Parts: sequence; C-alpha cells; structure tokens
Amino acid sequence: MQLQNKMYLNIKSLVILLATCLYFIIGNIAIAQNTPPKPNPPVLVNDFVNILSTTEKATIENKLKAYSDSTSTQIAIVIVKNTGESDPYDFAIKIAKEWGVGQKEKNNGLLLLWATETRKIRIVTGRGLEGALPDAICKRIINTIIKPYFQAGQYYEGLDLATTEIIKRASGEFEAEPSTDHAIDPFFVFLIILIVLFILLKILARKNNGGGGNGRAFRGNSGWGGPIIFGSGGSSSWGSGGGFDSGGFGGFGGGDFGGGGAGGDY
Repeated sequence: MQLQNKMYLNIKSLVILLATCLYFIIGNIAIAQNTPPKPNPPVLVNDFVNILSTTEKATIENKLKAYSDSTSTQIAIVIVKNTGESDPYDFAIKIAKEWGVGQKEKNNGLLLLWATETRKIRIVTGRGLEGALPDAICKRIINTIIKPYFQAGQYYEGLDLATTEIIKRASGEFEAEPSTDHAIDPFFVFLIILIVLFILLKILARKNNGGGGNGRAFRGNSGWGGPIIFGSGGSSSWGSGGGFDSGGFGGFGGGDFGGGGAGGDY
C-alpha cells in the first residue's frame, strides 16, 4: 500500500513537472510568434497601427524604394503597438531576420522599429551597414531627430527626417567627417608656396654673389627643404590613412544582423 502511494506521488509530481514545462514552452512559442507576419507583397513601411496617413506612408515608401532600387540597401520601418513580453531590441532583430531585410551577400539592411504604446524605438543594422551607421550614430539619430519630433506629435516628420539622415549616412556622404580636423587650409598651402619661393630666391641671390658661399648656402638650404619634403610625405600618409578608413566601410559580410544598432524612448 505504501509502495502504491509512493508511486502515485511520484507520478503526480512528474505530471506537475511536465505540465509546468509545457506551460513555459507554449508561453515562449506564443511570445516568439508575436512578431508581425512578413508583408506580401513586400513593402518597406509597415504601419500595423495605422498611425500614419496613406499619403505619409506612400511618401516615405517611395523614398525608401527608390534608394533600395539604386543601391540595394533596404531600410524597413515597422510600427506596432507593443512588443509583448519580448525585449524591443530582440523583437526588432527577429523581424529583420525573419523578413530578410537587406541583401544576403551584402547584409545591408536596416530596420527601424517603433512601439507606439510603450513609446520605444529601436534601430538595428545589418553587418554591412555597421561601419557607416555605428551604434553611436543610430543613437544620435534617435535622440536628435526622432525623439524631439515624436514628443511634439510630429510622427511623420520624425520618420521622414530620420530615414533621410540614415540614407545620407549609408550613402557615405559623411565619410569624411572624422578627418575634417586634418583638412588642408588653402592659406596654409599659400604660405608654403611663399616660403618655397623665398628660399629659391635666396639661393639664386647667393649664387650670384660667388661660388664659395654657393656650396655652403646650398647645403644649408637643403636643411630647410627637408621639413618641407617631410611635410609633403606626412600629407600623403594622411591621405592613404583616410582611404583605408573609407575602404573599411561596408567590409562586413558572411552573416546577417549582429549586435549593431541603438534604442531609446520618448
């Protein structure tokens, strides 16, 4: 009798354990399925809340489509009420991967997620865009463009300006920004030319004064020429360094969406 009771308790415990596991499994599946379905036919502006007008959606859609057609880089917008129990970042990454935003061989997709009820914004970037759109730039776009416009209730303006900025960044229009401090000032070039002319005139003048001083003057002035030549070499080195940085952009590949992007709220 005691053996039967013990077996009954063990079976009951096992059933409770299995039921608990099943509950969590079903719950996780439900959460995983909470992402919106892939649009068919595919569109880049997916407003599941209908917060944008038809004209507003069409305007942004046409802009993003034209950019995709000309560059193959795809920028998708997804607007939902909330992300359920999922973290907004994980939610955005899951959509981007399931939908296949961007080209497989280039990983040049970007997804902008907006959860209207929870006021959350997430930008996730494919590996191929992480160079042109690093996390800090994505964060800046959210904080300086999307956030202030959304706080003012100007949702279309925020999305329109944000996507325009993303396109500029992805197109490389801001690639030279990090090296602006090293730009050659035209006045500096003019000053170098004047110095070179002064040295040449001085050499010619000493040549006209006699041969003895000629050799000494020439050797002395070659010391002045050294820094000028060295400076020219430095400028060339800086140029190749800039080319290396530019070449690094878009060098990511062989994967899909990684950890690139940023988030915020308003």
